[in-house]
Amino acid sequence: MERVLGIGGYFIRAGDPAALTAWYRDCLGLDLGEHGLWRQEPGPTVFAAFEPDTEYFGSRTQRTMLNFRVRDLDAMLAQLRAKGADVAGEAQDVQGVGRFAWVTDPEGNRVELWQPADPS
Repeated sequence: MERVLGIGGYFIRAGDPAALTAWYRDCLGLDLGEHGLWRQEPGPTVFAAFEPDTEYFGSRTQRTMLNFRVRDLDAMLAQLRAKGADVAGEAQDVQGVGRFAWVTDPEGNRVELWQPADPS
């Protein structure tokens, strides 16, 4: 059976695409090249389906949620707060999985940040 190799892209509607792209660059550090090409570091990716009534994504109108791996969640959250980003509450620890936190982008999309657990 032929299999996919990984996530090839994530596409999002935006009222102001240039401003939203700038937010992801300036607040989350996405180093986007021509045509939005971003070379990410290798690492785990989670694919999971949720029940239709989940509140995990924030608004019920949001059908998907982007999750970014980060090296230092506390530093990322401090950076986001310093830029005035809408950071939700405190980070949560999940034993053996890592630490999670959430931010809402200027278009109202909830984004998850994940610092994977140290494998050692």
